[in-house]
Amino acid sequence: MSFFPAEDPTPGDAFSCDQIELMVVPNAKDIDGFQVRRALPTARRRLVGPFIFFDRMGPAILRAGHALDVRPHPHIGLATVTYLFDGKIRHRDSLGTEMVIAPGDVNLMTAGRGIVHSERTPEELRGAPMSISGLQTWLALPDAKEETAPMFENTAAAVLPTFDADGASGRLIIGEFKGLKSPVRQASDTLYADIKLAPGAKIKIPADAEERAIYTLGGELDILGDRFPIERLLVFRPGDEIVVSSETGAHFMLFGGASLGTRRYIWWNFVSSSRERIEQAKNEWKTGRFDIVPGDEEEFIPLPEG
Repeated sequence: MSFFPAEDPTPGDAFSCDQIELMVVPNAKDIDGFQVRRALPTARRRLVGPFIFFDRMGPAILRAGHALDVRPHPHIGLATVTYLFDGKIRHRDSLGTEMVIAPGDVNLMTAGRGIVHSERTPEELRGAPMSISGLQTWLALPDAKEETAPMFENTAAAVLPTFDADGASGRLIIGEFKGLKSPVRQASDTLYADIKLAPGAKIKIPADAEERAIYTLGGELDILGDRFPIERLLVFRPGDEIVVSSETGAHFMLFGGASLGTRRYIWWNFVSSSRERIEQAKNEWKTGRFDIVPGDEEEFIPLPEG
């Protein structure tokens, strides 16, 4: 998640498949028993489509008496997508939203010109151990929408399109895939899907999206004879249809979309096409000019030094 001081990813080992433009091995960071792996951004790849940030959270067990407590912090110029496999998180934001994020739901928070939010273990779940596992990604907003009004939208898992054929199953989170279309709002052309392969199954990933990548969550994947274990980011070369298979069975995320076409700067929780806009946001947070989070007014994360 945005608040974790995770380490920058590193390039992976060499591979022979020329359909893969880049492989990244995320560095794991253990924070009080909670492990986070950051796959984007990297020195060699800043974005895949609009995706400028990709964090794998857990899987982990929060012991009784321990909790996830992310104090209020700001964002500009992006939309956060929180997607859980296990556990629950209470989201509060400066719009007055209060929502318990459940597994399989899509929580899209568009920061635009500025929003503040907190993420905490729900109070009613703090008395017992709780498992937590999921992803938080950031989508950089296109030039014309960087300063849009902030908003929050929750889409329940039950209304997301699913597919299940020939050993390949999954849920479409954002965009279009295999003739399906997600109801989740897009600021720009975006693809995001949760895919599982049964042992011996395969799936074709068309070249419809301009930029595409996968993140391996479980099992082992095979692409043109190269095998890839869990916790790998694979960025595909544009224009190729990709066939992903697995002898063991596998779980991975497919993501990407159209290139934004212009450069993005990222500093802490701020994303913008303008360095000056980021400096403005830094000053506004430091001087208390962002809105507060109703129900979570007592704490906040200070602006990092430097």
